Amino acid sequence: MSKVTLSGHIEVPAVELAKITVALEKHMALTREEPGCIVFEVVQDSEEPTMFTVYEEFVDQAAFDSHQNRVLASSWSEATKNVVRHYKVTVEESI
Repeated sequence: MSKVTLSGHIEVPAVELAKITVALEKHMALTREEPGCIVFEVVQDSEEPTMFTVYEEFVDQAAFDSHQNRVLASSWSEATKNVVRHYKVTVEESI
């Protein structure tokens, strides 16, 4: 198996901050319940409230892909359509 990690940040339009902060709670809860989710953290920056650091780990590519597919069809996807995403995805090969 190959663990998949996503790290980076999102930039939220200031006018949508309240709506996205509320939607984030549900998104985090649903993601953490997904099979194969190891870590899912989204943390609002204390100095720049429109920036959120994102860190995700999934047990393998299939779990990561399943998460991505769920998100595409979710209310989170609709709520964050104007968010700018800066992500790096890495795959750690198991020996």
